[in-house]
Amino acid sequence: MNEEQLNANDEVTEFIKYDFSRLWLKTENSAVYGIIGKEYHRILIKFLMVEKNLINNNEYFVFGKSSVKGNVCEFIGKITIIKIQESARKYFGVDDEFKNQGIKTEGLLTAKYEFFENNQQNNSGYFSGILQTKWFLDKNDKMQYDDINSVSDGYFNNAFVGTWKMYNSNSEKICNWGDYRVPYTNCDFDIGTAELNIS
Repeated sequence: MNEEQLNANDEVTEFIKYDFSRLWLKTENSAVYGIIGKEYHRILIKFLMVEKNLINNNEYFVFGKSSVKGNVCEFIGKITIIKIQESARKYFGVDDEFKNQGIKTEGLLTAKYEFFENNQQNNSGYFSGILQTKWFLDKNDKMQYDDINSVSDGYFNNAFVGTWKMYNSNSEKICNWGDYRVPYTNCDFDIGTAELNIS
């Protein structure tokens, strides 16, 4: 949250009515960075569709594609929201440029995810882990992707942290990706201050 303080209360019941799906579709491919395995091989993740489950408001259905070393796999799965917290709202961009834009509130969403690659495709498996997304509620009561502090050093969003496991195998690898930075990696990988810079 760029050093912003989060309120401790879980506000899932208040915010679950909003549709968060477009927050995971917003960022251009070129700004989504990911790694897989201890050697930090690059993984590309692209969501092609995210839809809210009309029966269970906590769930979102996902369809997308992954690519590692040119090996492309389709995947399907779901994102399940488990926690939503509001921030103390002390920072509104550089020189508080968004302070008077009618932002009602902002915060952090935590979810778990499971994405299953097509087992008929080469080197396929499944992803699982924890996702965190920064959001804000605008003056029109619409849920928005929080890029208020996007020009600040170290900004990132949509942080997926977890593993990928090959089907019918004990092979499991770390697999993390996010918007603008790779979350939760050793500092010997990303040495950038203002933006991603691979060592």
